[in-house]
Amino acid sequence: MKYYLIAGEASGDLHASHLMHEIRRADATAEFRFIGGDLMAAEGGAMVKHYRHLAYMGFVPVLMHLPTIMRNMRQCKEDISQWHPDVVILVDYPGFNLSIARYVKSNAICPVYYYISPKIWAWKEYRIKNIKRDVDKLFSILPFEVDFFEKKHHYPIHYVGNPTAQEVKEWRAANIERTDEKGENQSDGKKKPIIALLAGSRRQEIKDNLPAMIEATRNLSSDYDVVLAGAPSIAPEYYQQFIASSHVSVVFNQTFDLLSRSTAALVTSGTATLETALFGIPQVVCYKTPLPRLINFLRRKILKVEYISLVNLIAGREVVTELVANTFTIDNIKHELHDILPDGKRRNKMIDDYKEVWQRLGDGNAPRDAADIITTTLHREP
Repeated sequence: MKYYLIAGEASGDLHASHLMHEIRRADATAEFRFIGGDLMAAEGGAMVKHYRHLAYMGFVPVLMHLPTIMRNMRQCKEDISQWHPDVVILVDYPGFNLSIARYVKSNAICPVYYYISPKIWAWKEYRIKNIKRDVDKLFSILPFEVDFFEKKHHYPIHYVGNPTAQEVKEWRAANIERTDEKGENQSDGKKKPIIALLAGSRRQEIKDNLPAMIEATRNLSSDYDVVLAGAPSIAPEYYQQFIASSHVSVVFNQTFDLLSRSTAALVTSGTATLETALFGIPQVVCYKTPLPRLINFLRRKILKVEYISLVNLIAGREVVTELVANTFTIDNIKHELHDILPDGKRRNKMIDDYKEVWQRLGDGNAPRDAADIITTTLHREP
């Protein structure tokens, strides 16, 4: 079978690579062609384009790179037509991927499966029409999405468990001794508690959030090592403009290791908030926006959900503090961080509340279960 996958950012590359691994387990004849990243490339197959050439966020960056985005989309469609896969598997990244889905279905090329469903429950709910029309199977990794798609929109989906939960479980099982070193940073020969900074995987997110994170931790640098988790898609040189002459160090490809040894974290909204929770690390979610007062107003009017972090969305209540729009200030970050450090008034309750998040995610193995459904269905179809 020929599998064409499209992942448009770092987290998608990670999840798609695990899915590819499981597909190859279930289908020894599997051939892969993909838009993705280095992790997918390590699983084999032909990379058409690296996701770093697709990952633009925000109205202005998208507008500035619109010709490039349209050219990439056109090239992707042409490549799918020429290769003629048995299935196209889309991974998150809905702005690009839903357009591809429509093209594939309208030209009757092959079935379209969507792994890690678009978050239309947050905004752009009208996209459900596109999904119903163009997507043959939808795989969800968030438990609350089942009611949204099946009860509200009468569209059956597969909840296969959460891949981040599975990845954390596997890492912790393989690195059990590291969990005993929590709060120790031995890179400089000293043992200090660590505050982790996870500032996003895109340049715009980093530019918006990292300076405030650095400033908010400056007064703690004598007692804590402040360590930034570098995103794999961002060149080390990009971080230097922010951390040069500061108290912050940066590590790459060590996010799980960093979290396993951290005492607390400042985290930009996204998958990182869930990763941090699953490691049991108290966190403050920080997400700066332009025109914060306006964004705060629009958020109440446009967004369909009360929270932006996966932790709170999964729990269905506030487990971690979210500093977004007009609440995103250095003073607020300092205050909330103080409350989750040792002896802080919110620390123990937050750690205890994380147990509920684990429970709601369940025990499914997302890439394995999705791969089994995908390969079984494809081999059954004429």
